[in-house]
Amino acid sequence: MTGSEDSPSFRLAYVPGVTPAKWVRIWNERLPGIPLTLVQVPAAEAPEVLRAGEADAGFVRLPVDRTFFSAIPLYTETTVVVVPKDHLITAADEVTLADLADEVLFHPLDDVFDWEAPPGEPAFERPATTQDAIELVAANVGLLVVPQSLARLYHRRDLTYRPVADAPQSSVALSWPEDATTDLVEEFIGIVRGRTVNSTRGRTAATSSADEQRKGSDRSGTRPAPAAKSQAKSSGKPSAKSSGKPAGRTARARTGGGKPVKRGKPRRRS
Repeated sequence: MTGSEDSPSFRLAYVPGVTPAKWVRIWNERLPGIPLTLVQVPAAEAPEVLRAGEADAGFVRLPVDRTFFSAIPLYTETTVVVVPKDHLITAADEVTLADLADEVLFHPLDDVFDWEAPPGEPAFERPATTQDAIELVAANVGLLVVPQSLARLYHRRDLTYRPVADAPQSSVALSWPEDATTDLVEEFIGIVRGRTVNSTRGRTAATSSADEQRKGSDRSGTRPAPAAKSQAKSSGKPSAKSSGKPAGRTARARTGGGKPVKRGKPRRRS
């Protein structure tokens, strides 16, 4: 956690190719009062940024120093070779490193793969960045092997890519210094792992307090007192409406249990 106790914030580092937008959106929905700041860093510099405390957590490429960092692996990317659209390789749906043996392949200084023996023919010089290498591929100088997310990140309309079946792969993880596992780090871990609002562990004090206040407010809600109904029932006789009898009946109609009056026989005239 950064900032003062009264105004906490959270800084999230991420490397090129990672798209943290989904997790940032969920954070803003759950913790609108705690700003999340994104810090984009080169893949090779991400561990040092976290080690120096310049970010609270980060999406990094493995491996990392597990004696210092905690890490939650998230996914492993498909490795692809970036080529011009009219290159012969585009005729195949998938290639192998052997198919690239006679091709000039660039190995930029920020290459995320730890090659034991770089494939292909070496280029005259190593480009400074992956983006620079992409420009050279577009100039038909050579090819480039990268994680698929980087091929998409630096996409050009005149280039395409194909999966390389037996190439090394790059894995992305959420990482943070193990000794700096704060409440906000726990909160972000829950978001990345897909926990719901009700199941998220490690809530911040402010969030817990707000929940308690909300629950207390719900418990203190009032309902109409039943005594009012009791008083209404015991305050007098039932009304005409509630008695089920028409209000306009006469006393005779109400009591009408007597016998009908008999009429005498008419006298016979003589």
